Amino acid sequence: MESIKRYLQFVSPYKKIIFFTIGIGILKFGIPLLTPLILAHVIDDIILAEGMGEQEKINTLLWIVGGAIVLFLVLRPPIEYYRQYYAQWTASKILYDIRDNLFAHIQKLSLRFYSNRKAGEIISRVINDVEQTKSFVITGLMNIWLDMITILIAIGIMLSMNVWLTVVALTLFPLYIFSIKYFYSRLRHLTAVRSQALAEVQGHLHERVQGMNVIRSFALEDYEQQQFDKRNHHFLDRAIDHSKWNAKTFAVVNTITDIAPLIVILTAGYFVLTSGLEIGAMVAFVSYMERLYNPLRRLVNSSTTLTQSIASMDRVFEFADEKYDIQDKENALQLEHTSGAIDFENVSFSYEEDSTEVLAGIDLAVKPGETIALVGMSGGGKSTLVSLIPRFYDVTSGVLKLDGKDVKEYQVRSLRDKIGMVLQDNVLFSDSVKMNILMGNPYASDEEVRKAAKAANADHFIQELPQGYDTPVGERGVKLSGGQKQRIAIARVFLKNPPILIFDEATSALDLESEHLIQEAMELLAEDRTTFIVAHRLSTITHADRIVVVENGRIAEVGNHHELMNKEGPYKKLFEVQYV
Repeated sequence: MESIKRYLQFVSPYKKIIFFTIGIGILKFGIPLLTPLILAHVIDDIILAEGMGEQEKINTLLWIVGGAIVLFLVLRPPIEYYRQYYAQWTASKILYDIRDNLFAHIQKLSLRFYSNRKAGEIISRVINDVEQTKSFVITGLMNIWLDMITILIAIGIMLSMNVWLTVVALTLFPLYIFSIKYFYSRLRHLTAVRSQALAEVQGHLHERVQGMNVIRSFALEDYEQQQFDKRNHHFLDRAIDHSKWNAKTFAVVNTITDIAPLIVILTAGYFVLTSGLEIGAMVAFVSYMERLYNPLRRLVNSSTTLTQSIASMDRVFEFADEKYDIQDKENALQLEHTSGAIDFENVSFSYEEDSTEVLAGIDLAVKPGETIALVGMSGGGKSTLVSLIPRFYDVTSGVLKLDGKDVKEYQVRSLRDKIGMVLQDNVLFSDSVKMNILMGNPYASDEEVRKAAKAANADHFIQELPQGYDTPVGERGVKLSGGQKQRIAIARVFLKNPPILIFDEATSALDLESEHLIQEAMELLAEDRTTFIVAHRLSTITHADRIVVVENGRIAEVGNHHELMNKEGPYKKLFEVQYV
């Protein structure tokens, strides 16, 4: 199977330690196989032996059993310890590598992907499904082989004791193998369906936990309980379907493994009565049936576990195969320096193929260090326009150039490294204020962090927080006001010190005092940098070198504030409406 082949690529670096673990596992499972032989020897050669005195029998019994006890006490504990330790260590390392690989993958996926996926479902793939694959390493690559080797050793010993009894013991093997093949093909499908249903519950729950303030404010608790119950009940139905088929599997397969020893007991008893089979040999043979069918029962459990594991593996690699909308071209250039000259040449864009164009025929040449304000009604395409600059999306047609070269010629990370963004709803991580500012430059000193905060008019309020710069801000900065979050977002852009700035509705949801402080910080930050400002409040962009009015995905007019007011076009109408 393709998923298993790909998973083995992560296993390959640890194959030596896996072989070592299997080796010491053989010793661990092999030592107990001596017990039936000891039992046969005690019954036939000591207890039922003729010509040995009682004391001699006792002495021989003590020597044999005492030696076996020493063997089990000295060898078995360290063997068991190292087998368990190395098995868990190897599996944990493999899962670490897979999650590391998936996180790198997550960071390359486009914003279009995230707009169509629930965060909880993505988390479920990376955490739950990857964790489920752990059993493939421990069970599929180690325990199954140990159980099979145990079965082969047991069969070898049984053949040496009595060939016909061994043949009888193995008569139900074909039926067992057929049952496994029949039941587990469907079980894998049911496992995948159940995992998807669980991911949907997790995705829904993740969204609702994040939006609990909305649920409370609209008194939607009863409605949301019903919505959650629907998804939870869907998962329950899938889990019951899985459990039913799993129960059928165990019922059939365990019946086979239970009947086989009874057939052997019947045959062995017959041989004792008619063919002179020794009683000790019969007891030992029946004991070996337990040694034979216990691993078989474990293989049944292993088959269930592996089915679930492979189904999760399929989901992990399905996620890993998500295509990147934004990729570096072969031999893409590292953007070391930029003047900030940006040119839109007949640029058009739509979010999906064959969907309505959000932008159409955009032509705009921006000079280095120029401040461009984008204004217009909501939904006109302003935010989409600026999101093309850092290549969050690629143009559908036309060319977007930086310093005279198509932005696609540059490595994406080096391009974004030259761009600083402050959005309307900036995401802060549930860490300290300092760590959130350090997102602009993780290697900056404490002095540089504070300098950036001062430039963003944030140092004063940060000093008043309970732990100053070390104060946790809560998930998405819930412990801070909107203005405080914006100033921290501006501080990290100061720390990044990029040549190109994008302010997307950075002050639209703030009170006048916060807006004034942020506007002051933005103007300081924008000095000698190419700056794009998306704004609804026109009073905040009258200082811009040029104002671009965007209507229905097209540029309606361009000019500075005074020029556009004199034209008496769309800009003047917007301004007068806001002023009134």
